[in-house]
Amino acid sequence: MDLDPRDVERILAAEHADPHTILGAHLVADGVVVRMFRPGRLSVHVEPDDPALPAREAVRIHEGGLFEARFPEAKAIFRYRIDGERDPYAFLPTLGPLDAHLFHEGNHLRLYEVLGAHPRTIDGVAGVSFAVFAPEARAVRVSADFNLWDGRRHTLRRISPHGIWELFVPDVPLGSVYKLEIVDARGRAHLKLDPFAFQCEVRPHNGGVVHGLPRAEFHDEAWLERRKATDPRRAPMSIYEVHLGGFARVPHERGVGAQNLPGGGHTGRFLTYREIEEKLVPYVKHMGFTHVELMPVTEYPYDGSWGYQVTGYFAATSRYGSPEDLQRLVDAFHREGIGVLLDWVPAHFPRDAHGLRRFDGSAVYEHLDPRQGEHPEWGTMVFNYGRPEVKNFLLASALFWLERFHFDGLRVDAVASMLYLDYGKSHGQWVANRYGGHENLAAVDFLRALNEAVDERCPGAMVIAEESTAWPGVSRKTHLGGLGFSFKWNMGWMHDTLQYFSMDPLFRSHHHGKITFGLMYAWSETFVLPLSHDEVVHMKGSMIGKMPGDPYQRFANLRALYGWMWAHPGKKLLFMGSELAQEREFSEARSLDWHLEHEPAHAGVQALVRALNEACAARPELWEADVDPAGFQWIDANDHGNSVASILRFDRRRSRYLVCVLNATPIARRGYRVGVPVAGDHRVVLDTDDHRFGGSGQGCGSLVADSIAHHGQPASLTIDLPPLATVWLEGPQLDAAPVEPTDA
Repeated sequence: MDLDPRDVERILAAEHADPHTILGAHLVADGVVVRMFRPGRLSVHVEPDDPALPAREAVRIHEGGLFEARFPEAKAIFRYRIDGERDPYAFLPTLGPLDAHLFHEGNHLRLYEVLGAHPRTIDGVAGVSFAVFAPEARAVRVSADFNLWDGRRHTLRRISPHGIWELFVPDVPLGSVYKLEIVDARGRAHLKLDPFAFQCEVRPHNGGVVHGLPRAEFHDEAWLERRKATDPRRAPMSIYEVHLGGFARVPHERGVGAQNLPGGGHTGRFLTYREIEEKLVPYVKHMGFTHVELMPVTEYPYDGSWGYQVTGYFAATSRYGSPEDLQRLVDAFHREGIGVLLDWVPAHFPRDAHGLRRFDGSAVYEHLDPRQGEHPEWGTMVFNYGRPEVKNFLLASALFWLERFHFDGLRVDAVASMLYLDYGKSHGQWVANRYGGHENLAAVDFLRALNEAVDERCPGAMVIAEESTAWPGVSRKTHLGGLGFSFKWNMGWMHDTLQYFSMDPLFRSHHHGKITFGLMYAWSETFVLPLSHDEVVHMKGSMIGKMPGDPYQRFANLRALYGWMWAHPGKKLLFMGSELAQEREFSEARSLDWHLEHEPAHAGVQALVRALNEACAARPELWEADVDPAGFQWIDANDHGNSVASILRFDRRRSRYLVCVLNATPIARRGYRVGVPVAGDHRVVLDTDDHRFGGSGQGCGSLVADSIAHHGQPASLTIDLPPLATVWLEGPQLDAAPVEPTDA
């Protein structure tokens, strides 16, 4: 045996960093030698493809399972099989130095095409290439069903000095289950999920599934072209936020329907992506929402996390089917003219042993220092955004969902926790930046790079920040000094509005600023107004459950809130079930209470939300100049005594306007005078107190404005304001110049 004993020792331990230098076929002085590691085997047979070369029994050169077969007749390396199988150690690397360079630099934006498990054909041989980043690993092995979970058969080689490991394994079938067995610097082996797995086992199992890049056929070219040509800031946007597992369920075979369960809903199995397509797409279309936002569908281990504890940043969760089925769901929405947003979670990741934490025994994806690498409040890990490879991992994940699945945008979760080093931490639990401040400078750089990459590579796609602080310029372009997001959730508006509508109307006159203050900063960012899942979970109750008063007043309050929200500047987001005025707060363990569609009061709220969406889509006054202060004007912000607020909304040319009036008390205001821009007939566009929405149907009286100046307007009209209601009025045509767009 002409091998260094140290190499033999590493091969036998399956810890050699470059096993290809020992195993496989090698030219030697007396021909070619083929070496193989087959622990537990007594004999091994080598069969050359060249019929001129004889098949030979290999000689066991070490009792630990190291064999070799010599072919003195051979003058060059030849192809062969070992016991009928192709040898993984007979193939060149499947990714090159440029891939490694771009990755370590942080700029390989299609990193998912080279790292992970990829079905490939090399030299006419089909198989799967495995590649992973594990810089501090002593060894990396593939442990899988195709090698009887013995990773020693398939030890990867280190092809990058900075820690990329790779191996091509022939004849691996699609659907094979695998894990990465990573040996840390202390010799301890850890079974990990491939960070780039495209499909995973259904929980509670946690292996990767050999799948390859998702490749469903899309039919949405026309949609993508329209998206590219549309400025979402100047288009109607009403978002229906959905948790796929809680939208609807299939009852258990022996179970009962919703009508037999207390409170409605049922706890049967999840719908598949294809079943979701059949139910969700037509429902969203019927309700008039322009977009649907899916709570995270990146793979996650625990149902109760709703997807916010991600372990598979490139894997569509297998709870509902295959990645291609999710692609078809997105395509189906596009064919109906509905955009699809994905909730994406780069702010933290869970501590699950099979996930990213201490991936190779060291802090690969997180900081080693727990003051920087952990969220004590959430019990999760914080990404090290300053490491180029981590930044690249997240950028590639974001682009993967936009490019491969045709999502129309990302809602980035928990941005505030990324921006501040001391978020959710006490004194001594965090480390200041290099200037002594609490801003996470690396996270800021990452977010800017994310938004620039999306702008450049995915025309028309949006990136929306869930950001709850006063950080300046979240939705300002990066070249203007901002973070570059398309929109920011308006958390201040949400908190103030819910506080106002949750209080007894008797006390609202003392808190009138709760519904007016938001318009002091409404154009400081480009906002989405969210009534999201966060407001109907964790003992917060449902939307209807927050409303005060007797049963009739509770529904009237909720209708008035929605009417005011849809009239308010900013895009709209409503969590599923809120359009039904569902009484129970959200639980991922059951479906929505769909039986409420047959209850008049609940059906009325549902009809109102549909009417709001339809009216909004048809009226440029509510979205064309949405991001410009000139598209809005107060009529009266100060009538706290009556708890009445009134506003004007204009289209971009200021040739059309809507009058929107909120009466937040249960008292009908007869003959209430409202200032308007011009005298003439005004028509009721929407009244949340209408009979068809479950209201009293009192009506608004005669609506002809005369030339009596009021509220700083040259004309005015008197209106009978229904109790606990929002009313929209359409006025006559105006002659005016267009509002000049602002560069946000």
